[in-house]
Amino acid sequence: MGHGLGRTSAVLSLAVAASVPLTAHAQQAAQAPTQVQEVVVNGILPSVDNSYRVPAVEVGPLGDKLLLDTPYSISVVPVQLAENQQLESVRELFRYIPSVQGENIRPQSRGLQAGVVQNTRIDGLNIAATTDYAIEQFEQVEVLNGLAGALYGPASPAGTFNYVFKRPTVDPLNAVTLAYASQNSLIEHADLSRRFGPDDMFGARLNLLNQAGENYVDGSGLKRRLVSLALDGHVLPGTVVQLDFSTYRYIDTGFPGTFSLAQGVPFPTTPPDPTKVGYGLPWAGDNNETHIFAGRVFQDLAPNWKLTGGLLYMTNDRASTAPTDTITSTTGAYTATTVNTTFALDRVLSNNAALNGKVTLAGLVNNLFLGTTGFTWQRYTPFQTGAITLGQATLANPVAFAEPVLPNFQNRFRAQATNQQSFNFGDTLELGSQVSVMAAASQSWISASNISKTGAVTSQYSADGLSPTASLIYKPRANMTAYVTYADSLQQGDNAPAGTTNAGEALAPYRSKQWEVGYKIDISRVNLALALYQIERPYAFTQPDKTFALGGEQRNRGLELTANGRVTPNLNVFAGLSLLDPKLLDTGSAATSDKDILGLSKVTLDVLLEYRVPVLPQLTLSTNVNYASRRAGNYTNTDFVDGYTVVDLNARYQMHVAGRPVALRIAADNVGDERYWANIAPVGQNGYTGTDSGTGTLGAPRTVRVSIEVGF
Repeated sequence: MGHGLGRTSAVLSLAVAASVPLTAHAQQAAQAPTQVQEVVVNGILPSVDNSYRVPAVEVGPLGDKLLLDTPYSISVVPVQLAENQQLESVRELFRYIPSVQGENIRPQSRGLQAGVVQNTRIDGLNIAATTDYAIEQFEQVEVLNGLAGALYGPASPAGTFNYVFKRPTVDPLNAVTLAYASQNSLIEHADLSRRFGPDDMFGARLNLLNQAGENYVDGSGLKRRLVSLALDGHVLPGTVVQLDFSTYRYIDTGFPGTFSLAQGVPFPTTPPDPTKVGYGLPWAGDNNETHIFAGRVFQDLAPNWKLTGGLLYMTNDRASTAPTDTITSTTGAYTATTVNTTFALDRVLSNNAALNGKVTLAGLVNNLFLGTTGFTWQRYTPFQTGAITLGQATLANPVAFAEPVLPNFQNRFRAQATNQQSFNFGDTLELGSQVSVMAAASQSWISASNISKTGAVTSQYSADGLSPTASLIYKPRANMTAYVTYADSLQQGDNAPAGTTNAGEALAPYRSKQWEVGYKIDISRVNLALALYQIERPYAFTQPDKTFALGGEQRNRGLELTANGRVTPNLNVFAGLSLLDPKLLDTGSAATSDKDILGLSKVTLDVLLEYRVPVLPQLTLSTNVNYASRRAGNYTNTDFVDGYTVVDLNARYQMHVAGRPVALRIAADNVGDERYWANIAPVGQNGYTGTDSGTGTLGAPRTVRVSIEVGF
């Protein structure tokens, strides 16, 4: 990126220039009592509730809602957790939500893979989920599990992933972090915020990031450069305008690529060593550049009525040369290829608007909303495409193949165009103080085209449909909510893959259905939530005659249990358990019908425990345990891949130096150096594509991270 950040001196000089000798934040910290709070500096001002609880989120056109009162399973991971665990990407954060898979793959929840654009958003506006996003620019990450087409428009039943940009703080903020990650990666991050103008009507928050160096593979490299600017203005009484600009460059080379399997070959029982040169190549990896421009307006109208609207434009430019090693025998022989990704650029222009408020009719309170949400999405692919074979080797003796002649990723043409727009509406009717009923729906229109190198449209389709939902909500007490929710949602159909008789043809839209029963309770400073669900959706796969078509049904049944909060004054918990029964039904073949869906663990668990040492309250010790049970390695369930247990250890020491808050952090991730398959995923997004196996990615080995954060 030609206009990228400079090195450490540039980041620090910008941070110092933006700081003042004694900000209000520093003054407050200096005057604080000697008892140290659990959160002293974490990229935001000290927290009143020093656990990782988030009480409310913006739920699409419903507006701001208390999590306790929503008839959905919603998980929220705040920036405090990400900073204290020294996370470097949104993908790393997903491991703290057991119902979500997101490391090294496009995010998915409840065992269902998300679409490229339909399921992922920033501040409620659609984005492309094909590349990495820097966690340093976000306040929190929210996941609404399951179907939400009535609120967000047609999408896979994989849930809605929403990343929330950091906003300007009330008090001045100047936080600078210097960090080191094994084996020789240096990180500099500055988080700066100011308010200015009459009555502080304007605000600005700037995040600057630079990371470069060798990671856990000899000769590997990881470069991350971020400039993220958030602006807001209270321009009129009741009117707030927000503007966001973000540019992010992500380059990784030398890391293990993806492993795939030849027909009939199982995944190796012992995963390959991710630190070996050869599984990753020093010249191969990802070179991504993402630009985001967004604006939102919030307008208060009559009492209890609010109008919001937003636009987001993004470009997601990527040159992917990460290798794919196809294992061809049970003895570990493999063939390495590169340039396996078809698309090199995504452009997304997304929009939303919502009017919501309250009206009383016949003595009953109606919480109404009207809204619209949608996007235009264009995909570009290089004129020169197709996998490049590098050579053959064995897992026992991997080879660092030489760099071939690579295609010009900038020489490309528009290959796909998709337009989607939804009009949604709904009402939550309050039947007294304890019972309410919500009904909502979206009417949606979808059009999609495939385009040749010459600009000719080779296939296209358009469709429309309704996505309804209904919920019954009961509050036995003010701190408890029980609910039953039914949802029926439209989803854009898949394109037939290469090698099928109808390659490139777009299937008609699918329709998924979900039942969910949940119970939430807030006890003192701990939030508990339980959800039971069943999701059914059509399943597309390559038929015996090589035609790609619907030919079965996926039925996922599951349970989610979460606990978040401060159990004792010194013990903080952020934990979740997911039980999943994913089945493929009615395929017409005994070999694949009534089988477990490929790559999905039936039990996943993540438990983060933080303990503040009573005799030394400045010191907090933590451990995170991430567990996944074994997974089906193929569609016939003749091969299973072992599960894993990964343990992380972390310590942080928080203090004041010359009146400035300082946080020292050290983490050992995967402290047991577990070798494991992090993800097993289908070759196709939504179904069986003709290969009776999936692709696998390796988990990272033991790594160490150390950082110091200073508030000026």
